[in-house]
Amino acid sequence: MDVVYSHVCGLDVHKKNVVACVITPEGKEIRTFSTMTDDLIALKEFIKSKGCIIVAMESTGSFWKPIYNLLELENLKILLVNAKHIKNVPGRKTDVKDAEWIANLLRHGLLKGSFVPNREQRELRDLVRYRKSLIEEKSRELNRIQKELEGANIKLSSVVSDINGTSSRAILQAIINGEEDPEVLAELSQGKLKNKKEDLKRALKGLINDHLRKMLEIQLRHIDYLDEEIQRLDEEIKNRMLPFEEDLALLDTIPGVGRRTAEQIIAEIGTNMDQFPSAAHLCSWAGLCPGQNESAGKQKSARTRKGNKKLRSVLVEAARAASRSKDTYLSSQYHRIAARRGSNRAAVAVAHSILTIVYHILKRKQPYIELGPNYYEEKRRDMVIRQSLKKLESLGLKVTVEMVAS
Repeated sequence: MDVVYSHVCGLDVHKKNVVACVITPEGKEIRTFSTMTDDLIALKEFIKSKGCIIVAMESTGSFWKPIYNLLELENLKILLVNAKHIKNVPGRKTDVKDAEWIANLLRHGLLKGSFVPNREQRELRDLVRYRKSLIEEKSRELNRIQKELEGANIKLSSVVSDINGTSSRAILQAIINGEEDPEVLAELSQGKLKNKKEDLKRALKGLINDHLRKMLEIQLRHIDYLDEEIQRLDEEIKNRMLPFEEDLALLDTIPGVGRRTAEQIIAEIGTNMDQFPSAAHLCSWAGLCPGQNESAGKQKSARTRKGNKKLRSVLVEAARAASRSKDTYLSSQYHRIAARRGSNRAAVAVAHSILTIVYHILKRKQPYIELGPNYYEEKRRDMVIRQSLKKLESLGLKVTVEMVAS
């Protein structure tokens, strides 16, 4: 087999150590380093001293990150490879053999690196992901409050739509301060909720005690803390997103994609679509393409591939939001597929469409063009007409098509 790279290094990365195998025309050398910073610097110097121009390692948990961060500062090409794409030979498995196997595959050009954003992009991604985790934690805390209220037979959530709204917070704070009278609590309602005072009185008659007050106090304090941290992250992310304002505005034209969703998408994939050869490659990387399952020439149903879980989750949420839009192509696509294959598969299919749209928008720097809810049916009708004409012409018939007004 032809040698593509003459000086290579394969790394087998673990929590406490990393095994490096360097292969050059002079021979092979294997060394083990700890993952302490001094030893990682020694690893870098070892790789440089051997004249290596390319390094490959598996994407093992988060253990690869400090090594990647250190090596990317040098003039080295680094391949982060999906562990499932490295099939080892049968036999005794050791860390040394793994590093040597990676180096040999790399030497012959048999490894393909995964997409890794630059350092600034990775930092932005960390901030956006952390904000999402705090928003999810806030949602979990609100669910805990509802459970506490239900345990005391207070049916506030049966009357109000937002347990964290202005009226709800005023009522909960009054309960914490010692108020138990349903009539007094119902008077704290504001806006449209004032029209539901009688329902509120019935819903707020429960078994209030000191334990409930203490739990509500702790939980509301936690929610306030989360709100403050989310706001700080919003400001930091907004500042870091300033170079991408034009791209954010373009993505905001897609049904189901709002500002925060657009920020999450850009944080995950960036704005340079040259990293992906096509929209299909991007969808595959995100885990929104079905796997290959073919037997005896027949294509069978297969699960979607594993990919970027964070991006996939964001896009599925956007797909469900798009399904609620009116008179749009994406909404029509969702309901058409959901009727045959269920809502979950429909959401994944629309998520695939949204990511394809995102790819072309960022590639061409043009806004989304709405195709309309009837686009699929019209396109399918035209295809049926063309196929029917072709069959008739093959039989020696000449046909003229004339549309009849309905």
